[in-house]
Amino acid sequence: MQHDLAETRRILETQDIDVVRLIFADLLGITRSKDVLVSQLERAAEHGPAFCQGTWVTTTRGGVLDAGSGTGSIEDGLPDMISKLDVDTIRPIPWLPGVAYAIADIDNPDGSRSTIAPRAVLRAVLDEYAKDGLLPICGPELEFYLAQRTDDGWERLLNKLGRVYTTGSMVDPDGHYLHLLRMMDQLNIGAFAGNHEFCPSQYEINLWHSEAMDAADRTFLFKTAVKDVSASRGILGTFLGKPWNDEGGSGFHVHLSVNDDSGVNRMHDGAGELSPLALQMIAGIIDHAPALAAFTNPTVNAYKRLGPDTLAPYRSNWGYDNRSTMLRVPPDRGQGTRLELRIGDGTANPYVVIAVVLAAALDGVRRGLTPPEAAAGWAYEDEAFPVLPMTLAEALDALQADETLRELLPSDFLNVFVTMKRDEVERYEAEVEDPTTREVTRWELEEYIEDF
Repeated sequence: MQHDLAETRRILETQDIDVVRLIFADLLGITRSKDVLVSQLERAAEHGPAFCQGTWVTTTRGGVLDAGSGTGSIEDGLPDMISKLDVDTIRPIPWLPGVAYAIADIDNPDGSRSTIAPRAVLRAVLDEYAKDGLLPICGPELEFYLAQRTDDGWERLLNKLGRVYTTGSMVDPDGHYLHLLRMMDQLNIGAFAGNHEFCPSQYEINLWHSEAMDAADRTFLFKTAVKDVSASRGILGTFLGKPWNDEGGSGFHVHLSVNDDSGVNRMHDGAGELSPLALQMIAGIIDHAPALAAFTNPTVNAYKRLGPDTLAPYRSNWGYDNRSTMLRVPPDRGQGTRLELRIGDGTANPYVVIAVVLAAALDGVRRGLTPPEAAAGWAYEDEAFPVLPMTLAEALDALQADETLRELLPSDFLNVFVTMKRDEVERYEAEVEDPTTREVTRWELEEYIEDF
């Protein structure tokens, strides 16, 4: 480790990098970080640096909760956790000369793997796939809005309708999106294209697919970078699922497939049909869909994006090339065969989403589950399929009731996650006059829009 860090320091110095920004995702998906001087890299990163485990239970409003014994929270005395720099994730920051991002694994003080850290939770699920000789491949798709602060809060930069799939000055008069696209390219996270999306001031930058951990890392870096670059230009980049009452929301779609040890896609049967493995994965995701919603849609606001005729999911269903379903099977076959999970909200933690969806899919494989019939046509009104949870509270109840899924995930991780999210629901219900409203409230914007 010492030798690797010394070599890493020398490489960074040749690139004129004098600061490494060590980052990791907390359970909420917020980027936590510490700047480490490259001149002190061996000493600073050999056994750390350390962070307080209270980070896991810190809310967006600065409250520190207690998730019980074993979770590193108040009951445990807020002990340390140790960061471990992953040298393979180092990327110079093109808009901040002399500084590089590096993602950290978070371990327990004794060096054992954390049972709370999102990256560690994903790693544990991937270990289970490896036991079956399978390698998950993921492709993220995220939308985001650009906004500016006013005396009344935040407003969109643009308000002209009907400019989906366009680029240029008509949808980017100040060059913010184009600058973001160039910075994502120079950050080397697999960005390859982008455009203005359906709603005014909403954009999408496309990322290539890759092995699941790498895809999660790149998605985390992408979200971190969009917010940082936007802030550096005096505006806000937000992945909040439903920031505006008069416009649609921002999703986080995940494309999923699995390869075998030889790199062959196992999702098709070689004759243009889905393989039994793919159907079992679909069945596992559908079986656990109500509980998965707590992770894919982890805010009070996220459920105001879902509903009938929204192009966001409403029912627990799947279909062939059908964008009105929760789980879409794109038309590609052969090596391109995959599933597209469309329920995800822009605020979702990429490590958590990929981990829990893969866990549900693997449960379907190991139990040999059979999916329901594929939905056809405009599936919002097809009552053969149950409606998904329409509030965070309902999704958390479904998670509590899904004993099988809970057994697939670390109990400490679940305890902290549920504690954090129940607190959000309680604060929302206590502070909003009508908590059942489908309108986006000021509380939601104050709670989420700047952090996500």
